[in-house]
Amino acid sequence: MASIVIAETIAAVGINALESAGHTVHDLSGEPRDALVAALKEADALIVRSQVQVDAALMAAGPKLRLIGRAGVGIDNIDAPAAARAGILVVNAPDGNTIAAAEHTFALLLALARHIPAGDRSVREGTWPRATLKGFELRGRRLGIVGLGRIGRAVAVRAAAFGMQLLGSDPLVSPQDAARIGVRLVSLDELLGASDVVTLHAPAVGAQPLIGAAELAKMQSSAVLINVARGSLVDEAALAAALASGGIAGAAVDVYATEPPVGSPLLTAPRTVLSPHLGAQTSDAQVAVAREVAERICEFFRTA
Repeated sequence: MASIVIAETIAAVGINALESAGHTVHDLSGEPRDALVAALKEADALIVRSQVQVDAALMAAGPKLRLIGRAGVGIDNIDAPAAARAGILVVNAPDGNTIAAAEHTFALLLALARHIPAGDRSVREGTWPRATLKGFELRGRRLGIVGLGRIGRAVAVRAAAFGMQLLGSDPLVSPQDAARIGVRLVSLDELLGASDVVTLHAPAVGAQPLIGAAELAKMQSSAVLINVARGSLVDEAALAAALASGGIAGAAVDVYATEPPVGSPLLTAPRTVLSPHLGAQTSDAQVAVAREVAERICEFFRTA
């Protein structure tokens, strides 16, 4: 049986599943990196979520490490090439937080469209600025979905229920596949220029942000941007500048280049709705990703 180190909090259902399969679990969630390094000396597997950066140095601390599991979508915080060189398998939980992220996308979009944070604040402060908080309806608006993976597709289904027109951009998806969910596949440039709402659901794309000053300049001045995917997808300084100049009408952001986003220009940018990386923060999603990553780890050690 395996020795498994958990570096970040996961739902108890995942821990129970691992222990029921006979594995030894060491829960170091919230502990400093030094404690994690020490625990990895005898570990066969490591589980993280999104905050712990699993670089080559951390992997080297675990000479017996055979598997790294991420309780969530993507593996952006794991150095996959370094893991491959070390012969360590990397797995994630791609299904567990799909609905939570899609629903949070709409929570942010509706909050932005109807000025919910400003309205809440005004009522509490004793003001009543109804005339200045005129929003817009989603019905009939064009939604541009960048990335048509699980979450992007879930967003598309929900957007159709709102009566939105759907555009999509994804180099790995065919026009026929997109059409099955009511999405017209276009280039990123066309999507940016034609959409009333641009929502990002793509994986990280390397060193350069997917959305920088040039891309923001292609958007309509009445359009808004939603990012519930990866902070590295957007140049925060360029986005703040576009908001300040009126280049775009608003932005709702859940993920940041650095978290917490201390000093980010988005903190003082106008017409924004900001949330603290809540995309997967539902009790349902946390149970689902913990169960999913535990199942994948158990399967690995059962067949290895």
